[in-house]
Amino acid sequence: MQRLRLATIVAEEPEIFHSLQGEGISLGRPSVFVRLSGCNLACHWCDTPYTWFFDGHPGAHRGDRQYERRSNSVTLDVGDIAARIRAFDCHHIVFTGGEPLLQQPALAGLCALLGPDYHIEIESNGTVALTPGFASHVDQLNLSPKLGHSGNTDTARLNRDALAIHARDPRAWFKFVIADPDDAEEVAALAERFAIAAERIILMPEGTTPADLRARSAWLAPLCLDRGWRFTDRLHIHLYGDTRGT
Repeated sequence: MQRLRLATIVAEEPEIFHSLQGEGISLGRPSVFVRLSGCNLACHWCDTPYTWFFDGHPGAHRGDRQYERRSNSVTLDVGDIAARIRAFDCHHIVFTGGEPLLQQPALAGLCALLGPDYHIEIESNGTVALTPGFASHVDQLNLSPKLGHSGNTDTARLNRDALAIHARDPRAWFKFVIADPDDAEEVAALAERFAIAAERIILMPEGTTPADLRARSAWLAPLCLDRGWRFTDRLHIHLYGDTRGT
């Protein structure tokens, strides 16, 4: 039986929950979230460091606290995960992380068990291409390529081959985390390089408190209007705060 490594809400309890999508093109849509553990990047402002910033990790995170791997991740059979998903009676699924595309073979097995009635949405950092075995299960790609302010090296955060493939995929949307108005120039350069249409670009303010989001939204919203890009808030932060399982 195939197995997936998931993040936890508390020790031994996988982070599988029913909520409103808080970001991007599906904002406000009721969804079942499945948060996977593990990531190939180390964004210093990441709001889910418990999925990757484990004891001994060589990277950096502004929260400084490192997490014990055993109590912050759990491995489950895909059959168990499918049963937990079905219990919510919601057919819109969001696989998030961490970086879920690091576990595509088991994700393909899980989706095969769920069947075609489920709409599968992926949240990814854009550095990993879809595999042939999983691609047919995916309905929507929410890609968030990381900019220079993430703290990752250019080589780590931008897989140009993967980005080129994603840019040609009509299922893909490109959501960029914005901390400073100057970040828009980096987004524009990527859009030009990979021929990403303005209507597929979404800018989101960086922040884990309503106050921070409001402050950045004040200048980010008009910037989006000027550039012809979409804007997204972080609805879950306003509704629930920066907490697991929401």
